[in-house]
Amino acid sequence: MKAIIISSLVFLAVGRTASAVPADTLRLTLSEAVALAQQQSSDALAARHQLEAAEWTYRYFRANYLPSVSLSSSPTLNRQVSSITQPDGTNVFVRQNQLSTDLSLNISQNVTLTGGALFVRSNLYRQDEFEQHTHGYSSVPFTIGYQQSLFGHNSLRWARRTEPLRIRIARKRYAEAMELVASRASTYFFSLASAQTDLDIARQNYAVSDTLHQYARSRYERGSISENEMLQLEVNRLTEETHRLNAEAEVEEAMLALRSYLRLDEDVALTVVPDTLIPEANLDAEQTLALALANNPDPEQMRLNVLESESALSSAKASRGLKADLYVQFGLSQTGTTLHEAYREPLNQQYASLSVSLPLLDWGRGRGQVRVARSRLELTQTQSEQAMQDFRLNVLHMVRQYNLQGYRVRIAFRTRQTALRRYEVARWLYLQGRTSLLELNTSISEKDNAQRSFINALRTFWSLHYGVRSLTLFTI
Repeated sequence: MKAIIISSLVFLAVGRTASAVPADTLRLTLSEAVALAQQQSSDALAARHQLEAAEWTYRYFRANYLPSVSLSSSPTLNRQVSSITQPDGTNVFVRQNQLSTDLSLNISQNVTLTGGALFVRSNLYRQDEFEQHTHGYSSVPFTIGYQQSLFGHNSLRWARRTEPLRIRIARKRYAEAMELVASRASTYFFSLASAQTDLDIARQNYAVSDTLHQYARSRYERGSISENEMLQLEVNRLTEETHRLNAEAEVEEAMLALRSYLRLDEDVALTVVPDTLIPEANLDAEQTLALALANNPDPEQMRLNVLESESALSSAKASRGLKADLYVQFGLSQTGTTLHEAYREPLNQQYASLSVSLPLLDWGRGRGQVRVARSRLELTQTQSEQAMQDFRLNVLHMVRQYNLQGYRVRIAFRTRQTALRRYEVARWLYLQGRTSLLELNTSISEKDNAQRSFINALRTFWSLHYGVRSLTLFTI
């Protein structure tokens, strides 16, 4: 009967210890912690800012292929004595007092196919001579022109290939960053869960050891047990008290780390609630690899690196040989003392220029630039091929580890349940005097290790879970 009473006291002590959670504590599941991290952690905010910058950069790129319209004016007041060269070659100092005003409307459009630019302009110019009290107008109602580098590097056409790829990479990087935020949040989550488990174990063990010590003292006084066994139980109680104090400090540190990452107020106390249920861990390796190749930003980053190297090679080839710039324009112009006269019966005007440059002796600089660019392209292609191979192997390895970890979690769960049952049986037998203290200590150690192993198995599983999601950008 006494053994039953003592056993009941032990169970009550363990129950009070395990449920000792303050009422004002914020309880978080893993999904809630991940949602908070993806919403307000510094990593998530940084990822959103990076995506926003990439989106604006892409808008800037697209604007290069749309017509641009600008209105400009640069009025100038000139009141000074200037040296004016006369027709006979002499210079005369003349006092100038004039105001020049102009207004220009310009519409331009880049041409992707050729890399040139088409433009349309309209100008109006007025000059006032204050000394003579005269003024005049000069107008260019309409001018259309085109400028083109005939053998140059067409950056517009290359940008049409690289920039859409770059924005796709940025959007995928953002999705990948969110999964990495979830992975990091799960790391902090299970660090606190592990510390809480250690604290629960320490509190339970201390409560049990304290009760057993009191029970052993009464038995020792009756001569039922030896002094050595009673002292061993006292040592156990003191050891478990030390473990409890250390575990409390570890919980505070883990709580601080999680709270800081989730950017919660300092006065918020946290407790985490790990879910013992996990998703079905049975991924098909080939299907997962296909998702990773389609969704992960790394393969597209490799393609972008090759494209940029090809663009650099094209630029190096264009800069070493014949260079020619074409500029043509056609328009109408007129002058007059009044604004009406400046637009009446405008005269035709044409302008065309072709500038040619051919390096005759550059001591191999152009050829050297081309060879360096080609070498970098070949190096980039080799690195991309190797990186792609490593990427495939990494995906397949992670899939195998993920599937295997699911079985490990289930085994760890069954081990924990069995160890807890064995501990209860060993404790009951010890209270009845039917087993030794060594056997009880062994069951306690197995119980504690099984609980810690289960939490660590969950930690590894969710780390692999979010790792696979960051590779495939697919919800598993």
